[in-house]
Formats: sequence, structure tokens, C-alpha cells
Amino acid sequence: MASAFVAAFEILSFGAIIVLVVLGLGIIASMMGIFNFAQGEFVLLGAYVTYLAYSHGVPIWVGMVAAPFVVGALGFVLEALIIRRFYAAPIVAMLGTYALGLIIREAVRGLIGGFYLTVPEPIGGSIDIGTMHISAWRFTIIVITLLVMAGCYLLLSRTNFGLRMRATLENPSLARASGISTPLMYGATFAFGSALAGLAGALIVPVFSLYADLGIRFLIQGFVAVMVGGVGSFIGPVAGAGVIGTLSAALPWVMAPVVADVLVFVLAIVFIKFRPQGLIAGKGV
Repeated sequence: MASAFVAAFEILSFGAIIVLVVLGLGIIASMMGIFNFAQGEFVLLGAYVTYLAYSHGVPIWVGMVAAPFVVGALGFVLEALIIRRFYAAPIVAMLGTYALGLIIREAVRGLIGGFYLTVPEPIGGSIDIGTMHISAWRFTIIVITLLVMAGCYLLLSRTNFGLRMRATLENPSLARASGISTPLMYGATFAFGSALAGLAGALIVPVFSLYADLGIRFLIQGFVAVMVGGVGSFIGPVAGAGVIGTLSAALPWVMAPVVADVLVFVLAIVFIKFRPQGLIAGKGV
């Protein structure tokens, strides 16, 4: 029973990490109609900002709070200078984000080399439940993920900003006629999705350490999760993240990790083949 509980907790905590990564990717894909293939590198940047703050003697919590703002600001600038020019050609826009991701990854590699750099958990130790022990920091990640999910949903569905964002991305011409600054809303949407990736990187760096290829794994799993969940809504990618995160964490308990990774992708491909619209199709929050 204790082993099963610990295994379930590990699966849940890993699923929460995938959800964090997918939130930003899903918002950009669903609201803007493009896949941001630099999202993994925005996760990497969030981790790097946190490490940079810690390595200079700044409290790690400060670095974690700063990471989404720094990455979000960078996303806003990149959207305005580069990505905005290619919205008429979504394939070109996606290739552009992939190129940006390569540049960011190699820049970080040049700064840290081929090393694995560690950052301590802000909340160390474990939470004891009878004879069971679970990581306090992984539990914190789960709680923060739930709060961020609720906050994102309320922001998109219950605020004037969310209404303007959805109006801009569903019908730009009508939004402009209504007095909404569409360039600003596109930039804000991309920055918001980038900031969520930066937050994910800040939270996971104590778990996975910092290395140049950190974002690749999460980008691939995040992309698959969005496709499984369905593009066009906020709930779809989150549902896909839950499925992919659970499978990715659960299968290595019963088979070799490499075989588990391959099986996850095979199952995702088969599912998308028979249900290309994903788990939850349609527009809306």
C-alpha cells in the first residue's frame, strides 16, 4: 500500500510538471493558431534565470518569481520583432520559433557548457504520512500547478483581458473595429504563454537540474499532449497533459524507461490517427 501510494504521488507530480509546460504551449497554440517550438527553450531560460539568481547569492525564491517575468518579457519582444511577421504563414512561423529555440539553447550551452548544474529545493525534506514519505517540494509543485491552472482559467474566462484576448484571436478584424489593439493582444498572449514556460522551468530545475538540453524532453511531451488533448480550447491541452504525463510517469514503473517512452508516443500516434480533433475539440475556454 505504501509503495503504491508513493508511486501514485510520483506519477501525479510528474503529471503536474507536464501540465505546467503544456499550459503555455496550449494557450499559444489554441489562441494564436501556431505551435511555439521554442517553448522548451523558454522552460530552459526559466531554469537558467533561477540558477543565475541562486549562483549570485540571491534567495532562490526571488529567482523563481523573476523567471516568468524575464521569460515573458523576452517572449513579448520576440513576438513583436520576429514572429508577428509570419502569422499569415503558420508553417513559417513555427519554423521561426524552432530557429529561435536553437539559438536560445546554444546560447545557454555556451554559458554553462556541458555541465549539469544543481539548484537546491526551496522547501526541502519530506512530508510524512504514517510510514510513507513524499517530497515536500514535489507536493509544492502540485499545489502551485493547481493554483496556476485555476488562475489561467479565471483570467481567460472571467476577466476583461481574457475577453479581449479571445476576441482578438478569434476575429481580429472585428476586434480592431471594436477599438482593441490587436498587435498588443497578440504580444500579450505570446508573452503570457512564454511566462508560463518560464515558471515551469523555475519550478522544475531543483528536480531535474540545469543542462542545455533540458527543454527538449518537455517540448516533445508538451507537443504530444496538446495534440492528444485537442487544439482550440484551454481544457483540451490540459487534459492531454494529464494523459501523457500520467503515462510517461507510470509506464517506467513496469517496463524499461526507453520502451516506456516509445510506447507513449506510439499510443499517442494511434489515438491521433483515430481522433485527430483530440480529446476535447472546439473553440472556447
